[in-house]
Amino acid sequence: MSDKPWPHKDLLDVTDLTPSEALHILRTAEQFQEINARPIKKVPTLRGKSVVLFFAEDSTRTRLSFDVAGKRLSADTFSLSKSGSSMNKGETLKDTALTLQAMSPDIIVIRHSSSGAAAFLAQRLECSVVNAGDGWHAHPTQALLDAFTLYQQWGGNFAGKTVSIFGDIAHSRVARSNVMLLSRLGVNVRLFAPRTLLPAHVSTWPATVCHTLEEAAEGADALMCLRLQLERQQAGLLPDLREYATRFCLGQRHLAMAAPGAVIMHPGPINRGIEISSELADAPQSRILDQVAAGVATRMALLFIYGSRSSGPAET
Repeated sequence: MSDKPWPHKDLLDVTDLTPSEALHILRTAEQFQEINARPIKKVPTLRGKSVVLFFAEDSTRTRLSFDVAGKRLSADTFSLSKSGSSMNKGETLKDTALTLQAMSPDIIVIRHSSSGAAAFLAQRLECSVVNAGDGWHAHPTQALLDAFTLYQQWGGNFAGKTVSIFGDIAHSRVARSNVMLLSRLGVNVRLFAPRTLLPAHVSTWPATVCHTLEEAAEGADALMCLRLQLERQQAGLLPDLREYATRFCLGQRHLAMAAPGAVIMHPGPINRGIEISSELADAPQSRILDQVAAGVATRMALLFIYGSRSSGPAET
């Protein structure tokens, strides 16, 4: 592990990272991936450090992987949800955060339904803040674990690769963070979605918008499908689900159009048969469960980096 001081107090967005800093995180995650393969998966790296998992929005994969990551590094982890906090009694986000800081945590990991919530806390707290998803804005740790999955798949070589992202891009913080990070690493990013599910300012993104599913899949090195946010149907942004599945569901024939050795990705949860076929989700080329494993290693790397900013060399 590098002893060079990390220059950032917080991780709010992948746009805060230079390409070399992002690669440093991925290389650190690679070392922690090795630890996760050991019979005993616990190291004293962050012994004595405390991590608060402040999840004011529902989560399974992100919350659990941060908890597992902290415990494997021997940190003390404490979970807080909106339903179990005084926010349900009218307490403001600021007052909740200041209450948490009075307990002297080293890191607060926050997931919130409001865009900018992580930045709001970071401006007011002395401890490090890690954004685990804020509204439609950003999900930097998901983008980093997706990049780590591809880093392992491609032997660390991103240059000239093509990743196609399909689905509800307009409302996806995962899509935005992946576009920004992967493009910085030298990846050609393609996007495909129904026009109603494309962001208003997508032309300013460092990505190519494709007009058909087939165009996006052709020659791609990775096909990344996003969760169709079914609640958007109520806003009239989608056809009925049967029509959506017929026109936009990613299937085996699209994988056949991709580059040799192409892989399938999905951040989860999956709506099988709507955005992606079960056959494709379970195919040998699927890296969906690898993404889950990558999430633990990547979040271990992030907790180590942000938890060790004022510490000496780590023990592994």
